[in-house]
Amino acid sequence: MSRLINRAVVLAKVETTSGTDAIPTGADNAIQVMDLQITPLDANNIDTNFITSYLGGGVQLVGTASVKCSFSVLLAGSGTAATAPAWGALLLGCANAETTGLLTPNRVEYLTATDSLKTLTIYYYDDGLLHKLLGVFGNVKLSAKSGEAPKLMFDFVGLDGGVTAATNATAVLTAWRTPPAVTKANVVDVNLGCTYSAGALSSGTAYNSSGLTLDWGNSVAFAPLLTTEEVVLTDRDMTGSVSLNLTAAQEVTMMTSVKANTLQSLGFVIGTATGNKIMLHMPKVQLLNPKKEDFNGMRLIGFDLRVLPSSGNDELRIVSL
Repeated sequence: MSRLINRAVVLAKVETTSGTDAIPTGADNAIQVMDLQITPLDANNIDTNFITSYLGGGVQLVGTASVKCSFSVLLAGSGTAATAPAWGALLLGCANAETTGLLTPNRVEYLTATDSLKTLTIYYYDDGLLHKLLGVFGNVKLSAKSGEAPKLMFDFVGLDGGVTAATNATAVLTAWRTPPAVTKANVVDVNLGCTYSAGALSSGTAYNSSGLTLDWGNSVAFAPLLTTEEVVLTDRDMTGSVSLNLTAAQEVTMMTSVKANTLQSLGFVIGTATGNKIMLHMPKVQLLNPKKEDFNGMRLIGFDLRVLPSSGNDELRIVSL
């Protein structure tokens, strides 16, 4: 009987020791995924280039190799303000730090990080075949566009932990909640110049928008040496985009800000219900490359975003309330 693409299960767990199998289970570490892809052996093959008396190719040696996988998850809260959302472990594998407990009001916060980074073990069950990825780091993108479901899109690189024939793990997905759609009823729109404190945004100016996108811009690479092989995360350059519905006077002001290299904070909130509310805050954002856009016949002005650290490891704060 044929194996089916939709009969796939993904598990992910933070490793205690980087590169050592954390042994994720379907009961505790299952990921509710979309857009699932895997490169089971991303190898640097080596040409032999033998000289012969006839035309034709030669054998290639399989060189150093890693495993890559990518998938998306919906951006929803856990259902309880003080409980980490199900995607929290995935963010930790993308150079973020998690703060839970002892926060008033109850919430969980994620900040970009540089030190004490966490790697993941990912199990990818492909309908009876288990791929193991060890020592995993990744990059993540966020999309929260009008009329769509908010989601996080992950690209991971890991060490090849082997391939075996194995019955799919039974995935328990009860921790995964349904997010509110990015609509007028569910979103507090883009706020420029706002201040964050204790789970709340204040001040600033709200602008009508079509939502935003973010890209952590993590530099992730497979680093094979003769004694060791590891996946390394060496840099971060966070960017994004936003499209605003501006008056003529506001567009003039924005153009002046762009030309002056002005930095300003940006806030955005998805959801209104406790336990399923996600807040984004960026203390220093530069708007660049203004573009005239047509949105159903309406004039929007699109901007690229450079999301910059303020005092370090604070480019983006994600708050699950």
